Amino acid sequence: MPELPEVETVKRGLSPAFEGATLRKVEQNRPDLRFPFPEDFVGRLTGKRVTALSRRSKYLLADITSGDVLVMHLGMSGSFRIEADYEDSAPGKFAHARSKDTKHDHVVFHLETATGDPARIIYNDPRRFGFMDLVPRATLSAHPLFKDLGLEPLGNELSAETLAGLFQGRKSPLKAALLNQKLIAGLGNIYVCEALWRSGLSPERSAGSIVTKSGKPTKKAVALAANIRETLEDAIKAGGSSLRDHTQTDGTLGYFQHSFAVYGRENESCRTPGCNGTVARLVQSNRSTFYCPQCQT
Repeated sequence: MPELPEVETVKRGLSPAFEGATLRKVEQNRPDLRFPFPEDFVGRLTGKRVTALSRRSKYLLADITSGDVLVMHLGMSGSFRIEADYEDSAPGKFAHARSKDTKHDHVVFHLETATGDPARIIYNDPRRFGFMDLVPRATLSAHPLFKDLGLEPLGNELSAETLAGLFQGRKSPLKAALLNQKLIAGLGNIYVCEALWRSGLSPERSAGSIVTKSGKPTKKAVALAANIRETLEDAIKAGGSSLRDHTQTDGTLGYFQHSFAVYGRENESCRTPGCNGTVARLVQSNRSTFYCPQCQT
C-alpha cells in the first residue's frame, strides 16, 4: 500500500490541474470501490470548484465550494492520470507500473482548470481497494477516518520532545509504536525501517527506552525525530518508492527504492560506514522488518 511519500507525491502532481478547477462533468463508472460511493456522488460534485488539495496521513483531500471535502484513498493499486492538451501525466511514484488499462478507469473528472484549459483526471484501480467519500469540512475532524489520527510527521509537531511525550512508559516495540496511526499518522513499514536504520535503533527495543526517567528525550530520540523527517523528505524528492503498484501522475516510477539501506535487503551487507553486519529480516505484527542487528541496538 502506498505510504506517505507516495501520497504526497501524488498530491503535488495533481495540484496544478486540480486546485482552482471547476468540475464540469464527473463520470462514475461503477457503484462502488472498496466501499459504495456516497449518495448522489456525481451530482454533489458537478459544477463545483476545487478550492484546495491537501493530504492528511495517507488520504487526499479536495475541498470544494459546496463545503464538502472529497476524500480519496489509493488503496493497494489506485492511481491518477492527468490528460490535458498541455500535458499528459500520472502523478506519484510506486514500485511496479500502475495500470493504464481503461477498463479500470472508475472515476473521471472533467475539469476546466484555473487557467481555463480543459483537462481530465482519471482514477484507475484494478483491485478496487481504494475509495472516495464526500464529507462536510465542518465535521471532517470528527469523522471516523480522521478523529483518532495522530500528528503529521512532516509537520512542526514532530520533535524529540513530542516523541518523548508519546513514548514515555511504553513497553511495546519501537517499530510498533512508530506505526501506531493514533500516535503518528502516515508512517508505514518501509520508511520506519529506513528511519530506524539511520538512527541506529533496533526495531525491537521498547518505545519507552528513548525517553529518560524524567520524561526527556534521549540523544537517540533527537536523532530519530530528525531521521523520520529526513527519510520522508528524501523519498518525496525521489518521487516515492516503486513498490507493488505505485506510479506517479506522470506514469513514471519512484526511485527511492534504489536508496533503501535495509528494506528488502535481507542477507546483504549493511551500508553503515564501518559496520560489518548483515541485514536481517524478522516479522513483527505480521509485517517484515529489515534491520542490521550489529549497528542497530
